[in-house]
Amino acid sequence: MTFRTIPELFLHVTERFGERKAAFLVRQHGAYHPITYAELADQVFRCAAALRSLGIGPRSRVGIVSENRLEWIVADLALAGLGAVSVPAFPTLTAEQLEYIFDHSEAVAVFVSNRFQWIKLRSVWHRLGHVQHAILFSEDPVEEPVLSWRELLGSVPEDHTLLRHEYLATAQQVRPEDLLTLIYTSGTTGTPKGVMLTHANVVANIQAALRAVPIDHTDVLLSYLPLSHSYERTTGYYSAFAAGATIAFAESIETVPQNILEVRPTVMTSVPRLFERAQARILTAIAKEPPARQHLIRWALQVGHQSWHARQRRQLAARLRLSHRLADQLVLRKIRERFGGRLRFFVSGGAALAVDVGAFFCAIGIPILEGYGLTEAAPVLTVNRLDDIELGTVGKPLDNVEIRLAEDGEILARGPNIMLGYWKDPDATEAVIDADGWLHTGDIGSWSARGNLVITDRKKHLFVSSGGKNIAPQPIEQLLCRSPYIDQCLLIGDRRPYCTALIVPEFEALSTWASEHGIAVADRESLLRHPQVLELLWQEIQRLQRPLARYEQVRRFAVLPKPFSIEEGELTPTLKVRRSAVEHKYAELIEALYAPRQPTPWLTP
Repeated sequence: MTFRTIPELFLHVTERFGERKAAFLVRQHGAYHPITYAELADQVFRCAAALRSLGIGPRSRVGIVSENRLEWIVADLALAGLGAVSVPAFPTLTAEQLEYIFDHSEAVAVFVSNRFQWIKLRSVWHRLGHVQHAILFSEDPVEEPVLSWRELLGSVPEDHTLLRHEYLATAQQVRPEDLLTLIYTSGTTGTPKGVMLTHANVVANIQAALRAVPIDHTDVLLSYLPLSHSYERTTGYYSAFAAGATIAFAESIETVPQNILEVRPTVMTSVPRLFERAQARILTAIAKEPPARQHLIRWALQVGHQSWHARQRRQLAARLRLSHRLADQLVLRKIRERFGGRLRFFVSGGAALAVDVGAFFCAIGIPILEGYGLTEAAPVLTVNRLDDIELGTVGKPLDNVEIRLAEDGEILARGPNIMLGYWKDPDATEAVIDADGWLHTGDIGSWSARGNLVITDRKKHLFVSSGGKNIAPQPIEQLLCRSPYIDQCLLIGDRRPYCTALIVPEFEALSTWASEHGIAVADRESLLRHPQVLELLWQEIQRLQRPLARYEQVRRFAVLPKPFSIEEGELTPTLKVRRSAVEHKYAELIEALYAPRQPTPWLTP
């Protein structure tokens, strides 16, 4: 398939499939319903015509504040066909954050998903001098000056041929070098910067990603990561759409376990946090089985792991093949049924995947293709291939991407997917893209013996202890989170005499352990203050950190009463910890960890 812009991609795919198959599955009234490519095209043509009548055209910036839903897709494709520039924003952002993004981008209109999002926008409306229109996706009753989605689409004549002709006329004027989208990203710190991605940037990434990851028109994807993020937008939406796959939207992150059974996807993009939770739930369920059943499951997982390794080496012996067939029938297939029973593989990005989590999913027969990228690269730079997975790495570069390591280990990237720069910020652009076109990612990496990229940590996250030792916190945090009793961890130690950690326990597993050991507690607070529970956590930390150098080991820790969350500003929308925000919030607790002459290695809330 040849396409140079997103409108060309859209037109090619909708003409190829038309009424023959579902482009999207949308959940309404308790069930999923198909939307064909032809039905999608009709909505896109109508939306584009209506937006044109509002004065939106080439280079107009238009915001989208919404959860994943069909209207998000329709608005995006309509804007692309007009040569306009979409400015997506996470629905979890505050009113003030939305104000900054839409004021800085000079957005002339904003799509909002529901009444809740409109109330946020309405509170700063009077300060958004450029915004002239607000369009509401839902049917929630709201006050003026909102235009409903139904009113927007109903404002144009029902003449499909005419509307298609008008869309074609404007889409043909869109050039690959034209701006497609402004994606505001602050990562885990800093003021948001508008990443300028052209049609050529995104198209280059789509095409290279599809050459690396085998997705086709027979696949079904379940989308739950925010479309506002470049990872889901390029991999879970544009690439899947280009392949002619069917995309289903989860109702929310909380309903993914239910929706996955309803949709039964064949491919799914996700982030490590969700894999960790899924593995923990499965291992907890296994621990409750009778001893004989536990023994059988452990044997099956071991066979699954051996079989996967042998297949990767293309050396699967007949005896192991027979053992795997039996293990699959007795155990592994039943575990896969928790994920709908049809998954061929996951794609993982956004943060580092723990090796033991990746190994577990490979053993049950759903390999995880871990990749690496950033919004400034549209976003994919590297990915493990299905026939060449090396756990603990993020794979090899896409075939149109160059990667090299600077003297200090920083990962540099170059290719047609690298952004134009940051909107209205030439100084910031110059700081990350050098004169030779290399994007300085800010990540530290190395190459494995097999030529795959290994991510160590963010350059700005590396610690230097007061004794002058360099420490990368992320691998240590991952190591400690291997404990079934530790859910989240943040390492502290920059310019400190030793390392400490903020620990969020895995409360369900900890409660089960307490009950099994005759420890009666009234509530979560009592659980986290019980000496035996705290001793258990300390033993887990000591057990896991034995391989670490002395200066990398945690000397003291504090337990936190609730997990880090997006709502509290502690996590990014892709579930990465905002280190500075957490450190600021728990500053007093962190200082207490370094107080002299403490009787125990732990602090309680």
